[in-house]
Amino acid sequence: MASLQGRRPVRGKIRPPQRKAAAESHFESTWSTLANAITTIHEQKAYTLSYEEVYRCGYNLVIHKCGERLYNGTKELIEKHLMSEAESKIVPILGIADTSPSEGVQVLKAIQRLWKHHVTCLLMISDILVHMSRLPRTYDMGLYLFRDTVIRSQKYPIQSHLQKVLLEQITLERKGDMIDRGAIKACTDMLLEMKENNGADSIYVSDFETRFVETSREFYRIESDDLVRRFDPPEYMRKVENRLDEEQQRCSHYLTEKTEPKIRMIVEQEMIAKHLKTVMEMENWGLKQLLINNRLEDLDRMYRLFSRVPNGAKELQSGVSSYIKECGKAINTNVKESAIENTEKGIPLGVALALRWVQEVLDLKDKFDTILNSAFSKDKSFETAINSAFEIFINLNFKAPEFMSLFIDNKLKKDFKGKSDDEVDLILNKTTTLFRFLSDKDVFERYYKQHLSNRLLHGKSLSDEAERGMISKLKIECGFQFTSKLEGMFTDMRLSTDTMGSFKEFLGKVADTPPFELNVTVLTSTFWPISSMPVPCNLPVDFLAATKVFERFYTSRHNGRKLTWHMTMGNVDLRATFDNKKHELNVSTMAAIVLLLFNNVPEGESLSYTTIEQETGLPAENLKRTLQSVACGKFKVLIKDPKSREIAETDTFKFNAAFSERQLRIKIQTIASKVESAVELKETQEKVDEDRKHIAEAAIVRVMKNRKSLDHNNLITEVISQLQGRFNPAPSMIKKRIEALIDREYLERAPGDRTIYNYLA
Repeated sequence: MASLQGRRPVRGKIRPPQRKAAAESHFESTWSTLANAITTIHEQKAYTLSYEEVYRCGYNLVIHKCGERLYNGTKELIEKHLMSEAESKIVPILGIADTSPSEGVQVLKAIQRLWKHHVTCLLMISDILVHMSRLPRTYDMGLYLFRDTVIRSQKYPIQSHLQKVLLEQITLERKGDMIDRGAIKACTDMLLEMKENNGADSIYVSDFETRFVETSREFYRIESDDLVRRFDPPEYMRKVENRLDEEQQRCSHYLTEKTEPKIRMIVEQEMIAKHLKTVMEMENWGLKQLLINNRLEDLDRMYRLFSRVPNGAKELQSGVSSYIKECGKAINTNVKESAIENTEKGIPLGVALALRWVQEVLDLKDKFDTILNSAFSKDKSFETAINSAFEIFINLNFKAPEFMSLFIDNKLKKDFKGKSDDEVDLILNKTTTLFRFLSDKDVFERYYKQHLSNRLLHGKSLSDEAERGMISKLKIECGFQFTSKLEGMFTDMRLSTDTMGSFKEFLGKVADTPPFELNVTVLTSTFWPISSMPVPCNLPVDFLAATKVFERFYTSRHNGRKLTWHMTMGNVDLRATFDNKKHELNVSTMAAIVLLLFNNVPEGESLSYTTIEQETGLPAENLKRTLQSVACGKFKVLIKDPKSREIAETDTFKFNAAFSERQLRIKIQTIASKVESAVELKETQEKVDEDRKHIAEAAIVRVMKNRKSLDHNNLITEVISQLQGRFNPAPSMIKKRIEALIDREYLERAPGDRTIYNYLA
């Protein structure tokens, strides 16, 4: 029998009870507490809960690795609650929206109340389950549940009704009804807060905005078609502007700023872009009528609205440009057809037409300057379009350069009297603006030189400062070359004053002093518009002797210079004795030669036209104009037989001894066409064309001297660039001048390539 001695004693083990059952029991009891707490929160009795206890329950489940079950349990509770709430508080009133759109807001309020309650509960539930690390977080999970259980419920049409009510409410507001903006904002804010599954985009876009944009397009399509039929353009544009403001405010108040560009584009497309031409071309207060009546506020609104859409500004520019051209055409036509003489001021017909044409163009420019500044926001593209239209119609009047020069001539001789320096400068600036539009500035220069010559030589200019101011403006526009001769004319006048001072000193030292005071203006022939051949005439003996005395004086001081007398440019003061009165007559030198003939005619006797022609030696054209001035004008110093306005070679003339006027000093101007006749115009154009040949050749030589060698096309381009400030040369004209320079060996064609020219030094 074996002995137990020496064996180790056997100890028994006490095993712990199964932990799984204990853990399950712990979860159930803890979850029961949490579930009751969540239900209590949903029942709005959270004030009865012990936050610390509930918080500890959530914490314990998480640390005991029950977070997954906690998350799913919480989700299931919230989902059941939302389902129950939707069924009891939203679904029963969905039918209201179908029967009464105006009452549909009740649906929005019901959804809003449930949403507000849900969010409040979510925040409290999130606080007690703050340790639950499962994603999405409790709050986000709750938002997804509201989205899928309530808004996008598979069981009830809540989503479609929500969308329908929102759109109907906005439509009601667009039609002028009052709506509950707060309810709409609460619902759109709700949609903005709920996200799609990607977590980036809100369901606002898919569940509302897309449909909102579609229905808005249809709404404004119908409304714009209706309004454009019922209202004139100003009222229609006011309604469009109001709609844009309303939509902006709508997005700001209860939608979202991101919706605003989309809805704005729809209004612009449907109400502006689609009806651009209709609004502009309406006979009743379309663009033309707005421009005619200076409706600046309406034009400003049209500009702002049209500028919102593609090509809108261009269409408006085109319409404005067309109207300006139409006005310009009417101004040009009126000048051609008019035969009204401004007899009140005694202005010759040609000058009256010129003054009226320029003034009407200036008035039109003032009108559109105001429109540009006040209605078109000084938009540079509109300024360019307006200027281009003026340039086109101004240059359609081939007399425009002459008319502008006559206008300035009249201002500098008469109209600036009594005006301040600022007023004078303003008028000159406006005229310079019109000058800027002229394509043939060299033609203007020719006329301006002629008119300036008359003002300077006959002392007709009111202000030397204004004269020089105008030349300064022309210099700024066209450069020194354009005004160098004009400035030379002023230099001649100043030097002539000095010369006459010396001449008077000279007369004090000689015996053969003229029996009358002689004033001579010495002109540089290249500066002044003087014919190389003076008008021939037979000077009275005293006149001739006086010229010889001056020539002797002048050549003694300026050896080598040759003087040529131009009697047609001078004037004479005559003392005339009539039966009842003596008068001092200021007449042209030619008129003085004619009148002095009658000193040797017995009283009451006449001189025939033929006799006067033989005695004076004046050409027929000059003589007839001279006789018209003294026998057919306002002051009839001679009596013409037979009486008529025209001079015939069979006419006779006698001294008008009975002539009498109130003023002692009388100025008798030579009758002359202030605006050139067709023949004179042709002669002027021929002279201009000849001058242009020389100017073009000089430009070609300048370019080639600098470039040495140049191909034909580039030479044409550079020459046009240099000359376009004075006139717009045709390429064919430049080509002829190139050929002429080749013939005269200034240029040559490159060997082997006839399209390239070389400069010959």
